[in-house]
Amino acid sequence: MAVFVALGAFLMTLFGGWTAQRVTDRRHLVLGLAGGLMLGVVGLELLPEAMEAAGEDFLGVHRALLLFVGGFLFAHVVERLLAVRRAAHGAADADDPHHHGRDAGRPERAPEVGLTAASAMVLHSLMDGIALGAAFQVGGGMGATVALAVITHDFADGFNTYTLTSLYGNDRRRAFAMLFADAFAPVVGAASTLLFTLPEELLGSYLGFFGGALLYLAAAEILPEAHHEHPALSTLLCTVGGVGFIWLVVALAG
Repeated sequence: MAVFVALGAFLMTLFGGWTAQRVTDRRHLVLGLAGGLMLGVVGLELLPEAMEAAGEDFLGVHRALLLFVGGFLFAHVVERLLAVRRAAHGAADADDPHHHGRDAGRPERAPEVGLTAASAMVLHSLMDGIALGAAFQVGGGMGATVALAVITHDFADGFNTYTLTSLYGNDRRRAFAMLFADAFAPVVGAASTLLFTLPEELLGSYLGFFGGALLYLAAAEILPEAHHEHPALSTLLCTVGGVGFIWLVVALAG
């Protein structure tokens, strides 16, 4: 049953990615919505789950919160190191007499950042599948509740996976490859629960760390990019709407 339900998550993920790909002419709205969805997932779903599962405090601070801050700092450090490297590469191109055109001297995109972020989304979807399988092991009622949450918010996962991959300069082929990996992940995760069970504290620790990294991408990359060329009210409303959508999902699943 868990694997069958995970197929619904597979289709919903693809639909989310397809939606992100189809509205490229309203890119600022797409990014604004993606930022809101990511903020909602982190603040209303991932962090509460992480704090519930991660176990005891460490040196007076909840373990999940420490890992949340650690994930945020990790993403910040990686982004800064890549930015320095891209800036140095751009300066070298500017000094090259054979380098001309409007992109001369400009820092290039970092496709590896997009692929890394999308890979984290795939891992998150894998954990969704594991949670789905574990819930059905507990009982049908619990499984149905978790299934509603997983299938509904996998639209946001697919939307964000495609957006994150393409935002950093990856072509459509790579973006679709990551989207399909994210779509298959819940099915694989649900099937794996027939073989093993993930320790609850390990899952909580992962959710905390991943939540911090995801929040950094939303606050420092996605939302500033959304408002860079189109600081419109409609973009802001898309962000608020994204948060509200995740709130509705959590409320229905609760």
